[in-house]
Order: sequence, then C-alpha cells, then structure tokens
Amino acid sequence: MARKKLDDKEIQTALEALPGWKVKDGKLHKSFKFDSFAEAIGWMVSVGIYADKKDHHPDWANSYNRVEVDLSTHDLDDAISNLDLELAQKMNSLAGQG
Repeated sequence: MARKKLDDKEIQTALEALPGWKVKDGKLHKSFKFDSFAEAIGWMVSVGIYADKKDHHPDWANSYNRVEVDLSTHDLDDAISNLDLELAQKMNSLAGQG
C-alpha cells in the first residue's frame, strides 16, 4: 500500500472511528490497558507480527499491563499517514476494542 500523509481534516475524521486514539505531539497516541502482563505481551506479539508483514512498526512501551503506543510514518517526516490509521484499527481489533 502506498504511504500517504494525511491532513488535519482527514486525521480528525478518522479519529471518530478509532476509540481511544488522539493526536499527541504530532503522532497518533493511545494507552492500552490489559488484565495482566501476559495479555499485554501477547497482544504486542500479535501486533508485532502484523506490523512486520506491513513493514510499518509502532513506537511503544510496556509497563506491566499497560502499553503506550505512538504511531507516525518515519519516511514521511514522522507525519500521520494512512498506514498509521490502518495499524491503529488493527491494534484496536486485536485488543477487542473495535
């Protein structure tokens, strides 16, 4: 899929369909909370496999049952792109949130 930088209007429209996501410091951001460390890590592995196949990788950090995620497209000057929206949707889906 071609990488396309999104404008502010496109991002705001997309956020309406992405529960829990917001723009923070110019990136898509969400904090996921799971029932356990094992569930958080399992989710990260599932997302990681998907992201690697798409060659689009998140910036994220795990602390026990929480995962903080920031998405931007590095080769588009760290802008938010269509690939970030796709990955955010997949993350929500794998977390049972949409």
